[in-house]
Amino acid sequence: MEVESARVTTAEVASPLRKIISVASIAAGIQFGWALQLSLLTPYVQLLGIPHQWSSLIWLCGPVSGMIVQPVVGYHSDNCTSRFGRRKPFIAAGAVLVAIAVFLIGYAADFGYLMGDPKQGIKTRAIAFFVLGFWILDVANNTLQGPCRALLADLSGSEHKKTRTANAFFSFFMAVGNVLGYAAGSYTNLFHMLPFTSTKSCDLYCANLKTCFFISIALLLTVTIIALSYVKEKPWSPEQGKTVDGDEITDANDKPTKIPFFLEIFTALKNLERPMWILLMVTALNWLAWFPFLLFDTDWMGKEVYGGTSGSNATAEQLRVYDKGVRAGALGLMLNAIVLGITSLAIEPLARWIGGVQRLWGFVNFILAICLAMTVLVTKLAEAHRRNDVIMNANGHLFPPPSGIKAGALAIFTILGIPQAITFSVPFALASIFCKTSGSDSSAGQGLSLGVLNLAIVVPQMVVSLLGGPFDALFGGGNLPAFVFGAVAAAVSGTVAITMLPSPPPGVSTKAVAGGFH
Repeated sequence: MEVESARVTTAEVASPLRKIISVASIAAGIQFGWALQLSLLTPYVQLLGIPHQWSSLIWLCGPVSGMIVQPVVGYHSDNCTSRFGRRKPFIAAGAVLVAIAVFLIGYAADFGYLMGDPKQGIKTRAIAFFVLGFWILDVANNTLQGPCRALLADLSGSEHKKTRTANAFFSFFMAVGNVLGYAAGSYTNLFHMLPFTSTKSCDLYCANLKTCFFISIALLLTVTIIALSYVKEKPWSPEQGKTVDGDEITDANDKPTKIPFFLEIFTALKNLERPMWILLMVTALNWLAWFPFLLFDTDWMGKEVYGGTSGSNATAEQLRVYDKGVRAGALGLMLNAIVLGITSLAIEPLARWIGGVQRLWGFVNFILAICLAMTVLVTKLAEAHRRNDVIMNANGHLFPPPSGIKAGALAIFTILGIPQAITFSVPFALASIFCKTSGSDSSAGQGLSLGVLNLAIVVPQMVVSLLGGPFDALFGGGNLPAFVFGAVAAAVSGTVAITMLPSPPPGVSTKAVAGGFH
């Protein structure tokens, strides 16, 4: 009994907020690269020659790697006995893999050209290098992000408010990374900082992308090195169970039993309690709504709003207008990130004002549904303008949409920062809290629990990646069919969150959290 008491006391000790903030800052480096992926890579793969209806398949590697990698990494980080700690080795490895991956993506066109790709048309070898880098990047992000969130949960101890605060700071730094990434993506002359990025096979768009990725690598490695140097994670061993200044606190007769990973994750799913199952359902519906827009938001701006065209058959003027729309979309994403960051810091008071985090999450899902539905109105107004007005001058230059239509599109991007902040924070905080407050027989470790939650994110992404392009083509092409589907999913997600998702219990202590830090 004395041993059990010592374990509870250890688990409830939370680290200072400054250490939580230092770990959360890694999210800025992660999200800088992710922002570049979301804003520039879908247009980039189409410029390499992949048709729109198949470009979504490129994103399939993300959910596939996430479904496998993050639960595996979560499980092994829960049981890691490295002298550097349980989470830090995976965070360091993930950061190095990200650097390798973005180098492959940035130089895909150069490598393809050296191996025989043409300057025009479908660049098959460049696509192969791009896909390889993209797969590595998604594996690296899953290797990095899961242990980061688990480390934040470890540092928060059993304090539910600090757990929510830690996830809010993680969301805030994601917003900082988004602002930096989208700002870099919207600036067309960034390659002048690194002139060597422009080559025979890499045009200005490609050179800008390459330069952005070099900046991304520098930022990620900087914040990761600072955080891992500052936060000292104590070694963990299965014989000890927990570590308090190196002292054993488990009964000598309480020997751990090694359970195979897939059996453990199956057991974790099988023994999930009702709150966690509802959380997984709301999360899955929520991401079914988000992914169509996240994958094709800048493509929507370039095609439906600005009237440009991408692909190997597009004219130079159509490509110019498309690129201008993509840059405008990156500006919209930067505005989105600013709102996301502000909202992230206001989640606690907003939740108190509206009556709980589950009501807040449900409410903002209705905002998401309305915004996705409004993309139809903005698109139809832009199409009407192109039909009714002169859109090309005597020199053959296409005119952009009027300022009112552009303002409406940018307003959608901006307002979506509010529900996105909640999506990036609340589900992960609830997963950590439900993991801590469930009984010891049914709760998984922090890493494994967040890996299970990740399944509710990657499965919807697989659905959108596999069916998004063909679904759009079934209704005549474009991005609107998937956006409308997302609006319906968001409305259902909001309804379930408000009516079925329970509120987290007030201050309940826990036994199953990570070992001590200092």
